[in-house]
Amino acid sequence: MSYIETYYRRALGPDAVQRPALEGRVKVDVCVVGGGLAGLTAALELARKGRKVCVLEANRVAWGASGRNGGFVSPGWAARYKNIQRMVGADHAKELHRLSIEGMEDVLKNVQGLAIQDAKPTHGILGAVRYEATHDLKAHRDWLEKEFDYKIEFKSQDEVRQLLVSPRYYQALFDPNAFHFNPLTYARAVAAEIERSGGQIYEGSAVVAVALNGATKIAKTAHGSVDANDLVIASGGYTGNLIPRLKHSYLPIATYVMLTKPNRELIASAIRTDAAIGDDRRAGDYYRVVDGGERILWGGKITTRTTEPRLLGRLLHKTMVSTYPQLKDLDVEIVWSGLMSYARHMMPQIGQLQPGVWYCTAFGGHGMNTTTIGGRVIAEAILGETDRYKLFAPFGLAWNGWIAGRVAAQLTYWAYQAADLFRERKSV
Repeated sequence: MSYIETYYRRALGPDAVQRPALEGRVKVDVCVVGGGLAGLTAALELARKGRKVCVLEANRVAWGASGRNGGFVSPGWAARYKNIQRMVGADHAKELHRLSIEGMEDVLKNVQGLAIQDAKPTHGILGAVRYEATHDLKAHRDWLEKEFDYKIEFKSQDEVRQLLVSPRYYQALFDPNAFHFNPLTYARAVAAEIERSGGQIYEGSAVVAVALNGATKIAKTAHGSVDANDLVIASGGYTGNLIPRLKHSYLPIATYVMLTKPNRELIASAIRTDAAIGDDRRAGDYYRVVDGGERILWGGKITTRTTEPRLLGRLLHKTMVSTYPQLKDLDVEIVWSGLMSYARHMMPQIGQLQPGVWYCTAFGGHGMNTTTIGGRVIAEAILGETDRYKLFAPFGLAWNGWIAGRVAAQLTYWAYQAADLFRERKSV
């Protein structure tokens, strides 16, 4: 199967390696189901420690959300920190935030250690707000430095509007540690390193059945099977009914990204920074200039159904123009969508289903750092090195509510939008 048309797919060129499908019977120490960043990271950590590993991917490496996202790598989780603290307490919440920072740092270490220059990492993410928030942002900056020794910078409204020529923005926090890059190139480089370390990756190899009750776990595909001591399910928003308990514990949520046509001069009239930009609204806008300022990659909007993205492209363009009226004549070139998986508590689902069976999914809309640390802690558990995966135990496999859950998720999103709009209007 080919990658869908995205900005990242274009960067691969015509010679992108396609791996063979599984045929016959394979025996390994660990079988990873899902070739996204969670599964690839787990497989990489295990292969580096000498474990015999194979990855079964239904389509292509990073075919889903891992290779289609905005490319932002920064600390944090999809759930807000205050909500996490409410669920697990202050000390536990701090440990989880430290993990999220570690995940970001691990991605950068891989980029540097594997010399993935084609991923084009660029430091700096600007978190802008659309309402007056000077006091709150400075307090948050100070809290991060005090509790985590994590330094970020406050930007005043004047400083923000020198960078972002828009009437919508007020203040911002600039994170020089965070970065943005090409996630598909990164994921494919990680996959190549797994193979260099002795691991096996099979594409076009959807798992159609599993046998989990014996000492040996078995994963079956259309033309083969894998026997393993440990099985890791890391297939995210595209997981089928392979393990019903997992399928019923998260919701697949669609998100959308557009790429504009080239117009360096027009774009420079609006965006005067190579930092990536996001706002603090729930499912708010996130965007960055690419190709040296020639184009904008702009993401946002979520739905609980996989809508054909053309309509969403018009909505994303409308949002861009409402933020930067001067970009009204900047046309859209392509639009694509991807499925994320969200748990009701909006935290990842990371843990052990039964002896030898692990899961690592539901990273929501904040997946680049969190899939990485998720894959790492699962690998550590299999290796017997740490039990850090238990930090996620309080969140569990909560039932997603199925159809009612989808309706509730969409209504919640609309409620967040209304609250965001009310807060912004108060600042006008």
